[in-house]
Amino acid sequence: MKRQLFTTSLGVVVLAAAGFAGVLGTQTAAVLAKSSSTISGCVPSQLHLYKSGQLTVATDAPAYTPWFEHNQPRNGKGFESAVAYAVAEALGFRRSQVHWTIEPFDSSYAPGHKTFDFDINEITITAARAGAVSFSEGYYNDHEALITVKGSAIVTAHSPSQLKTYTYGDQVGTTSLAYIEQKIQATQTPSVYNTLNDVSSALSDHTIQGFVTDAPTAQYMAASGEVKHGVVIGQFPSNDEKYGLLFAKGNPLVSCVDKAITKLKSNGTLKRLQNKWLGIYTQIPSIQP
Repeated sequence: MKRQLFTTSLGVVVLAAAGFAGVLGTQTAAVLAKSSSTISGCVPSQLHLYKSGQLTVATDAPAYTPWFEHNQPRNGKGFESAVAYAVAEALGFRRSQVHWTIEPFDSSYAPGHKTFDFDINEITITAARAGAVSFSEGYYNDHEALITVKGSAIVTAHSPSQLKTYTYGDQVGTTSLAYIEQKIQATQTPSVYNTLNDVSSALSDHTIQGFVTDAPTAQYMAASGEVKHGVVIGQFPSNDEKYGLLFAKGNPLVSCVDKAITKLKSNGTLKRLQNKWLGIYTQIPSIQP
């Protein structure tokens, strides 16, 4: 999972469930009309919920673009906010029944009791994390991307053997850091930082020469100037890294949410949401680690 560091006022279309159109705008119904019916055996009154009659959804704070917009998860804007409301609608929840709460990323996949029904926070499904929590099936296939700054040698020299020679850094505990260590196999041990803000600063002041994060984040950081003179070199081939909704270990709600995600995939809703919110961030050439 990669943390984002920015907010934006991009003029993107509001996406949410058809039943929420009165609040979120008329295009809502067009985007999610096919997902309006509930799933048999999974209506709110039949579900095991953290709070009865309410779907409690967690994410970190602040919540950043392009996964959320304006640091307001409840507004239905941004890919993950829209996905959460689409899942809620498929299960039969009204917008007023969806409650957002804050859960720091580092504690989300720790074992133990959870104060939410599911967490949506660009959390990559891994075997290690799945030992402590439960995941839904994936709702987004992630591609890692490499970002540097103009003038860096990596801009023109990024063959697999050349990539090994640079100095990297990344956020602690992320799959991006693991990608540098396990796939790029840099000859120098990558520096580890507490936040992606710290990683970005290290790149901007040339303490490191590059870092890895998910493709939408990398593209936004470079285009917005969040990384001064930032350049996205390319995205790496898929390594079967998927984002999943996170639940307390053994939560029976997972089976119904999986049915909702399957439905959203089959009727094209997830693809439409991805194209709407992430499409402009993923037009990046491929490179090899």
